Amino acid sequence: MKSAFPPLETARTLATVYGHEFSAQPLTYPHGVALSGRLRLAAIEGEGTAVGQDIARLIEPVVQAPGAIPDAGPCLSVACFADELFGVTEEERHRDFLITMADRFLARALFDDDVRVEDFFFGGTLLGRAHRLTGQAAYADALMDYLGAVDTQQPNGLFWHCHASPYFWGRGNAFAALGMAEALEYVPAHPRRDELVARHCSHLEALAKFQDVSGMWRQIIDDGGTYLEHSATTMIGYTIARGIAGGWLEPGRWRPVAQRAWEGAAARIGGNGELEHVCVGTGPLDGREDYVTRAFTDGQDERGGAMALWFATEMAAA
Repeated sequence: MKSAFPPLETARTLATVYGHEFSAQPLTYPHGVALSGRLRLAAIEGEGTAVGQDIARLIEPVVQAPGAIPDAGPCLSVACFADELFGVTEEERHRDFLITMADRFLARALFDDDVRVEDFFFGGTLLGRAHRLTGQAAYADALMDYLGAVDTQQPNGLFWHCHASPYFWGRGNAFAALGMAEALEYVPAHPRRDELVARHCSHLEALAKFQDVSGMWRQIIDDGGTYLEHSATTMIGYTIARGIAGGWLEPGRWRPVAQRAWEGAAARIGGNGELEHVCVGTGPLDGREDYVTRAFTDGQDERGGAMALWFATEMAAA
């Protein structure tokens, strides 16, 4: 199906805006996702070496002083690009940067006892990649055991934000979907893989029921009165597109869902990387109404732009 919004052109637009800054305090996962997106676009366009060199220069101060990154999942997972950069530069320090972040995540047991969905992604992207880089089972076992034990998926297939916030937050469910997809991609062989595939598919089937006619998902997944939220849509859309490419999602069932998500999200991306309705950073909130009224940004947004770039490059590569 020909898109009204060509993914490659959109990816180029996003890559001119996002993934050019690596000195924020603190650095968090969107900075790493944006760098990964730039590397993926460069691979498509045959510019991997030049872009890799630019990114290597950009990140060098942090690679030289990784201890400056706080011991928190959102911060450590900024390294989610480093395996891809290592694939371009073959510089061991880029590989070691990711492994160091993954080791710190494991050593400090950073999975929240309240089962926050964000941890699905923080753990999935770090531990999964570390496993693929090293072949060490400890990373895969910790990740797969955690995802197998989470107990916040409800009978309707959706995930609570956490036990303390039993609400079906849009980006929260996107974190859950994306985290499971990262685990499936980077841990292709594990005794608990089939179990995770089943859980992941049950979650995606639940999400598909609530996709808006526009292709978007909402701030509260099952509440049609809440706003259409950009980051949830790009994260879920990317998750589905990645699953099709990875072979654990059936194309006939899922490609139309991903395509609708792309059309909805891309229609809400401006020529300077502006995005419509990206929920601001959100920890667990006290009540449902707090999610309903949670603020959103319109314009350039590092979190939303990074995830949109991932989605655009995945659709461009399909």
